[in-house]
Amino acid sequence: MSPDPWIWIGAFLTLMIFSFLYKDNPFYKFGEHLFVGVANGYYIALYWHNSLKPNLFDQLAAGNYIYIVPLLLGLMYFTRFIPKVSWLVRIPIGFMIGWGAGISIPAYFQAEILRQLQGTVVTPESFIDPTNGIWAMIILIGVVCTLIYFFFSREHKGFLGHTSRLGIIFIMIGFGASFGYTVMARVSLLIGRIQFLLGPWLGLIQ
Repeated sequence: MSPDPWIWIGAFLTLMIFSFLYKDNPFYKFGEHLFVGVANGYYIALYWHNSLKPNLFDQLAAGNYIYIVPLLLGLMYFTRFIPKVSWLVRIPIGFMIGWGAGISIPAYFQAEILRQLQGTVVTPESFIDPTNGIWAMIILIGVVCTLIYFFFSREHKGFLGHTSRLGIIFIMIGFGASFGYTVMARVSLLIGRIQFLLGPWLGLIQ
């Protein structure tokens, strides 16, 4: 077994979290609260050194007084705790929502919609490699059938009904792949913790 006290601490904290698999208990609550507290303290220090200090206070110290504007917007968030002026919190929230929408919508449109449209374009060059051509046709059919499934202006009967049902199959395949990827990521985290317990802590595996 490892003589390193930090490994012992990590192992006991891991077992505290795993104890929730039996039932909720004080050991799990201690581990949970400790994790949340340490995470908050870490991110506060991280934001101070990587964001607030270099991007705000150092700029103000250098004479760039335009940075008073983001400072005031940030301080307005704290007016939420003062009932008489709590309405001021709407200003930074509205600013952040507007700025976020202006930044994210064009990026999302380019990354998701335009890329999706480009992926459905089938050209003669797509069939230079027959495998690529087949997958290009599958992508095109999947996108069209999925869009038809969400077309509610007409009843899904006949050709429209068949294509919409095919669209459901593509949707379920997408959901299944996404869920499988999520489960795989969580299982990999579990494997990492078990390897830590059996390896560095207990020394049963190398």
